[in-house]
Amino acid sequence: MTSDATAAPARPYHHGDLRAALLAAAEAELEARGIEAFSLRSVAKRAGVSHAAPAHHFGDVNGLLTALAAEGFRRFVANQAAWEDRAGDDPAARLVESGLGYIAFAQANPALFRLMFASDRPDFAEEALCEAADAAFGQLAAACEAVAARRGGAALPADVEATWAIVHGLADLLASGRLKRLAGLPGAEREAELRGIIARNIPR
Repeated sequence: MTSDATAAPARPYHHGDLRAALLAAAEAELEARGIEAFSLRSVAKRAGVSHAAPAHHFGDVNGLLTALAAEGFRRFVANQAAWEDRAGDDPAARLVESGLGYIAFAQANPALFRLMFASDRPDFAEEALCEAADAAFGQLAAACEAVAARRGGAALPADVEATWAIVHGLADLLASGRLKRLAGLPGAEREAELRGIIARNIPR
């Protein structure tokens, strides 16, 4: 062993939680280089571990991307829940905030958002990813159900799908930089306008 720690090569499995470290490196690599240049070798290099470490934990590139998408959906749900809690107990207000949380996640994590919703690389038949993705849809559906229950009914599937389409469309267009006018507004002004768009289009 060399006496100069800075000169020693990176050792495999030197992280306390290697799986979490690899997922963090994978997300950073995806953000920096995109899905086309994404590889296990580049993730291992970014994490400072052996080239074999990602394959040991995730099998192949798609296995790593599947795990990353599942982690993304779990964070996505938590983010929506946190935004909903800002609205108190009113179901309609909570649904609007859930939509804003959806959009905010997409804007903060555009590459991860595209992996989750627009890539065929993750395996949605894999149990952990399937459950995480279902929970994400369930979060918005539950908010729609609460609005319908307040008026004494049940949310129609078409109502849930319409709400999802509106919120996801806004999220995707903003994350891809295509809603230039909205994207160019100051944060509070943009949020207020988005809140109004969602509120006008949710079932009452």
